[in-house]
Amino acid sequence: MPLPWKLHGDGKKVGAHEIVLPGERLTWPRTIGLGAQHVVAMFGATFLVPLLTGFPPSTTLLFSGVGTILFLLITRNKLPSYLGSSFAFIVPIVAATKAHGMPSALFGIVVTGILLAIVGLIVVATGTRWIDALMPPVVAGAIVALIGFNLAPAAKNNFMQAPVTALVTLAAVILCTVLFRGMLGRLSIFLGVAVGYVFACIVGEVDFAKVAAAPWIGLPQFTLPANPFTAPASTWGILPAFLPVVLVLIAENVGHIRGVAQLTDPSVNRLTGRALFADGLATTVAGFFGGSGTTTYGENIGVMAATRVYSTAAYWVAGVVAVLLGLSPKIGAVINTIPAGVLGGVTTALYGLIGIIGVKIWLDNKVDFSRPVNQFTAATALIIGIGDFTLNLGQLTFNGIALGAIAAIVVYHVMNSIARVRRTA
Repeated sequence: MPLPWKLHGDGKKVGAHEIVLPGERLTWPRTIGLGAQHVVAMFGATFLVPLLTGFPPSTTLLFSGVGTILFLLITRNKLPSYLGSSFAFIVPIVAATKAHGMPSALFGIVVTGILLAIVGLIVVATGTRWIDALMPPVVAGAIVALIGFNLAPAAKNNFMQAPVTALVTLAAVILCTVLFRGMLGRLSIFLGVAVGYVFACIVGEVDFAKVAAAPWIGLPQFTLPANPFTAPASTWGILPAFLPVVLVLIAENVGHIRGVAQLTDPSVNRLTGRALFADGLATTVAGFFGGSGTTTYGENIGVMAATRVYSTAAYWVAGVVAVLLGLSPKIGAVINTIPAGVLGGVTTALYGLIGIIGVKIWLDNKVDFSRPVNQFTAATALIIGIGDFTLNLGQLTFNGIALGAIAAIVVYHVMNSIARVRRTA
């Protein structure tokens, strides 16, 4: 059976004004190299999620690779994307795990994935206009921003456990961003963790005992989600914390698709429904076996922009490599040795960047903050999210992210509707 990619030119060079399209590829040695580059790009952020949530790193890596392969199959090799661990899941996972254990958090991930897949099917049938109407830029930006800023206390807690190591890591992340050009500059998070890790080793903050005992090859740890019929208190009660994540995943996927379409082919936008369904399915599969939820990765968009190679063949390589890494318990053990100080340093920057991405959504879409509707939508949602307001209704607990996301949608649409009727907009 012939492979679906045709060779771009001679397969060796990409002209200054050329782009290697999703259905094209370079020579296989070059394609494999590009795939490895995508693995490096996703690795820094993807392995942080299991570290911060207590999930097994090998399991998370395995299902990020499986999810990427599913995504490529469902989008018919027409949409280049890597599905890495989503930071939007961190807060609800940590809260659910702390209250009821890992199976409870996995149930939340599975439900989130199912809902996202359903949204994808609806978009396939109806298009994306209703998403744009439900979540205009001011709402989408507020939801993304409050998730990042809500994580600030977690970053502080890790930072204060080893402030010197954390400061070295944070400084390395910041300096690598401006010291290096191209690919290295885009890997500042990964390089910062590497520098911080080396420093932590020097000062004796890293324990390698479990690394030596771990085998090179083996299956990762699999964990099933909690059963909602036998454990209703630890399943249905945690769902409100996960529901806003669906909105964030929609925004991330749509943004990714539009970015790729702008640089390759506008027809890629027609794959929005399939992409949402694919990410939902990948998240469901990951959650069902003990992995974290997935999302399309901006880091890999950066790699494509730098190389001008949008070939899905490179993502097949990346997906396969991630699966192989997930089948090495020793690699997972190495990831688990990263100490709190390093995590504190990198997350101080990373969580802030998530918040700033929300601000960037406002800027890119030229949100008019002279309008009271936009002012109150953003202001109310951010304070609720950053302050981590909490509401308990029986067995259901709504945390700051859930309440902030609800507030952003409700405040915007209520104020906007009244303003139109009263002509005060």
